[in-house]
Amino acid sequence: MNDMARPARLRDTRVTLSHGGGGRAMRDLIDEVFASAFRPDGMEDQARLTNAALAEPGARLAMTTDSFVVTPLEFPGGDIGTLAVCGTVNDLAVGGAKPLWLSAAFIIEEGTEIALLRRVVASMVAEAERTGVRIVTGDTKVVGRGAADGLFITTTGVGVIPPGRDLGANLIRPGDVAIVNGVLGDHGATILAARGDLALSTDLQSDCQGLGHLMEAVIAAAPDTRAARDATRGGLASALNEMAQAASVGIEIEETALPQRAEVAGMCEILGLDPLYLANEGTLVLFVPEDQAQAALAAMRARPEGAEAAIIGRALGDHPGQVRMRTAFGGSRIVDMLVGEQLPRIC
Repeated sequence: MNDMARPARLRDTRVTLSHGGGGRAMRDLIDEVFASAFRPDGMEDQARLTNAALAEPGARLAMTTDSFVVTPLEFPGGDIGTLAVCGTVNDLAVGGAKPLWLSAAFIIEEGTEIALLRRVVASMVAEAERTGVRIVTGDTKVVGRGAADGLFITTTGVGVIPPGRDLGANLIRPGDVAIVNGVLGDHGATILAARGDLALSTDLQSDCQGLGHLMEAVIAAAPDTRAARDATRGGLASALNEMAQAASVGIEIEETALPQRAEVAGMCEILGLDPLYLANEGTLVLFVPEDQAQAALAAMRARPEGAEAAIIGRALGDHPGQVRMRTAFGGSRIVDMLVGEQLPRIC
């Protein structure tokens, strides 16, 4: 972009209302914080997108949008920018799409540090490179103090579903095997500890990561993969309930098979939380036919995003729409949808 060659003019250390007023201050903020990092193709009011995958007969576009309002904005293992990219990429990937493009809209509270914005943008650029997407367009708005809790980000993602690929929770059949790619609850527990409201000392980090490359590896190894969901708000329990209801199947999981850190389990026990409902930002659950389960598991474990993958249960023909867990003591309990919210402002 030609604008990048001019001398830097942004001298403010904090965002002011003038940075949202449409004039020179706003242009300086956009040029020197956002455009210089994202490097869009021109500064038009829209992105113009081309990709060879769109020309394949039978290819379909996939689109998703999400808003991110996490507190605190920076936490061990990531920040709101990392979340914005990973969350949107993952929503595309679990539907079988190859994520390609993102838009990013920023609602910035007056008084927010410019240095914080630069760090968040740098995180977004780094994560976009890792996941293979481009941030191609966006928007900024500035609101008064107390109106936005620092920074909100809304991202929209566009990807392409290759011809012949069809994933959906309604395709799950009795006998299909449930697999998760990693430990449960790290993000929710990390955010809780990072808020500093409780006297908790922990080395936990968020599991925030993009899952597009992992999904491609799984589908290559297990081409009849039925469906996948990322276990974000509401955790694994809510994701499984949504899938059970969509497919009209029962789902049974094994408590002893669930991968989780002792630190997360201990924190949940102290605070009266259930790790099945804690949010994740780099964890998915998928269902594959039983004869492809080991191939899918091996493909996941061969990648860093799935190194701790585990088979946790299966779909059943009885108790349709319901999720049950066989406990470590040999009993069984219903795992229902989350009622309310265990932890607000986590993603």
